[in-house]
Amino acid sequence: MHTSQLRRSESSLEGSGGLCLFRRTWLPPEPQRAMLIIHGFAEHSGRYEAPSAWFAARGCAVHAYDQRGHGRSDGTRGHVERFDEFLDDAAILLDAVKSEHPGLPVVLVGHSMGGLILASFLRERRPAVAAAVSSCAAFKLDEALPAWRLQVARLARRVTPRASIAANLPLAGLSKDPEVIRQYEEDPLVFHKLTLSLAVEMFDAAHRLHGGAGDVEVPLLVLHGEDDPIAPLEGSQTFAAGLTSTGSALRTYPGLRHEIFNEPEAETVYADVLAWLDKLDTR
Repeated sequence: MHTSQLRRSESSLEGSGGLCLFRRTWLPPEPQRAMLIIHGFAEHSGRYEAPSAWFAARGCAVHAYDQRGHGRSDGTRGHVERFDEFLDDAAILLDAVKSEHPGLPVVLVGHSMGGLILASFLRERRPAVAAAVSSCAAFKLDEALPAWRLQVARLARRVTPRASIAANLPLAGLSKDPEVIRQYEEDPLVFHKLTLSLAVEMFDAAHRLHGGAGDVEVPLLVLHGEDDPIAPLEGSQTFAAGLTSTGSALRTYPGLRHEIFNEPEAETVYADVLAWLDKLDTR
């Protein structure tokens, strides 16, 4: 199918606590499965045009949304009071997707912080979905927030939870493609700070996942670039090793950096995901 046959749309819906969440869809004429994308920290759903159009052209009704405090959604930039708010929003979006595509199998996809949200959602909420895919998930944050810095952040959060700190992401680690870096740097919806509250909540969410992969009940494909300097590969390896759900797998990519969906080799990654999903359907 040519991408010109896809129907793209933009809309919004009410998230947890009444916040307005912005969403995008890429719809083929006759979808065979639905996909919900959960983006990473500081970015937004618009950065997923390439993978969304690719999967939609192959029969997936693709949905993505801007997380609270991100993109065109409501909320303080780079802030969350409780990590559970992300899970509440994911549940609302999942319900919307299911209501729009009754009877279709639904696949969840989470990148980076979105991968952390995805795994937490699968483990703690146990949604009824067909499968899930994590991309360079932020399962291991010890290096980004050493114990002493975490303690300082916890103390400061009690007084000023919305105080911002620099994310200090190594942008060259996003992708080997300089155009991807340029677009990221010039994107007005991308930001570069997070609040003390979000920093602590992310660390605590990652810590809660330790040893909990066995609680994931659906097939999970864990993807990671082996040259990712932002989210350590070890986090995905450790989490994948603990998975017991039938069909779960780990796939790593030599030479790929953090945004494996935006690397020059991205279509290889897309094809691997589609092949894995097709194999699940034949079991």
